[in-house]
Amino acid sequence: MRNGTVITEFILLGFPVIQGLQTPLSIAIFLTYILTLAGNRLIIAIVWAEPRLQIPMYFFLCNLSFLEIWYTTTVIPKLLETFVVARTVICISCCLLQAFFHFFLGTTEFLILTIMSFDRYLAICKPLRCPTIMTSKLCLQLALSSWVVGFTIVFCQMMLLIQLPFCGNNVINHFCCDVGPILKAACVDTSILELLGVIATILVILGSLLFNMISYIYILSTIRRIPSGTGRQKTFSTCASHLTVVSLLYGAVLFMYLRPTAHSSFKINKVVSVLNTILTPLLNPFIYTVRNKEVKGALRKAMTCPKTGHAK
Repeated sequence: MRNGTVITEFILLGFPVIQGLQTPLSIAIFLTYILTLAGNRLIIAIVWAEPRLQIPMYFFLCNLSFLEIWYTTTVIPKLLETFVVARTVICISCCLLQAFFHFFLGTTEFLILTIMSFDRYLAICKPLRCPTIMTSKLCLQLALSSWVVGFTIVFCQMMLLIQLPFCGNNVINHFCCDVGPILKAACVDTSILELLGVIATILVILGSLLFNMISYIYILSTIRRIPSGTGRQKTFSTCASHLTVVSLLYGAVLFMYLRPTAHSSFKINKVVSVLNTILTPLLNPFIYTVRNKEVKGALRKAMTCPKTGHAK
C-alpha cells in the first residue's frame, strides 16, 4: 500500500507537443470520424438491403462495421477534447468505462476477423462443404460468441480494476484511458492484474494471429493449385480485402507491443495508436468496396433506384 492523496479524476495529456496545430488536426479528425460513421453505416445498410449480399462473409462484415462505429465513438470524442481543452479532465469512473469499451471492442474485433478468415478458408478450400458447414445458425453463433468472449475477457479484468484505490500520479500521457497508466496510479500492488493482462493479450492477439496465419497458408496453397491465372486472381480477390484489414490491424498492434523496450518510443506508439483508432475504421468500408464487384453493384443499384423512382 502506497501513501498518497486519493485521486478522483485523471488528466489526459493528449499531444502537448503539437502547439499551433490543434485546430486543423481537430477538424481533420472530426471529418474522418464523420466519414467513418457514414461509411460503416452504409456498409450495413447495403448488406441488409441487398439479398445477394446476405451471405456469411457480409454478415460478419456487418458485425465488423457495427463494431468500428462504436470503437471510434469510444475514443474520438475525448481525443477531440484534448485538442480543444488545455487540461482534459476525466473522472475515474468515466475513464474506467472508456477503457472497458475500448478493450472490449478491440478484443472482439480480433475475434471477428479470425472468424472471417475461417469463413474465407471454407469458401476457398472447402467450397462444396462450405454451405452445409457455414449455416445461418452457425454464423449467428460464431458472431455472438466473439462478442460474448470479448466482453467476458475484459469484464473480468475490469471488475478487479474498479476495486483498486488510486492515489498516485493522475496524469495519463495518452489521448484515451489506457490500462497501463491507470495501474501505475493504483495505491496497491497490481502485479496480478498485469499478469492477467499479459495472458489475455497473448491469448487474443497472438492466438488469433496464429489462426489467421494458418488459415491463409491453406488458402494461398489452394489458390496456387488453381491452373488458370484468371481463376487464381478471381479467387484471391475474394479474400484480398480481409487480408489487407488483418495486415493493417496486426501490423500496428505488433509494432506497438512487440518491439524491444530499448527501441520503443511512447510518442511513436501514440501516433500509431491514433492511426489504428482513426484510419483503420475509416479504411475498412473502402477496402471492402473498392475491389468488391458485388458491393459496388449493390451500391450503384441503391443510388440509381431513387432516381428511377423519381423519374417515374
